[in-house]
Amino acid sequence: MFRTLLSFSRPLISRAKPAQIRPINPHHHVITTPPLSTTVPSLVRGMKIRSSVKIMCDGCSVVRRKGRVYILCAKNPRHKQRQG
Repeated sequence: MFRTLLSFSRPLISRAKPAQIRPINPHHHVITTPPLSTTVPSLVRGMKIRSSVKIMCDGCSVVRRKGRVYILCAKNPRHKQRQG
């Protein structure tokens, strides 16, 4: 099957004229980044990864997603935990 795909693509490449192929501009996909002084650090906290998760306050709730146990807290985001 792979050989048949290659046999179909070979005539298309050989028919291409040199005038149709554009030269690659080295400055075409230049990505500029702002200076480091103007970037703002993200204030998103990650989760605590623990082998045994515990509910810390009355705002914490237990959630099962994708075979893992999560603790999510509505009152204090620092209480977020993941088991595993």
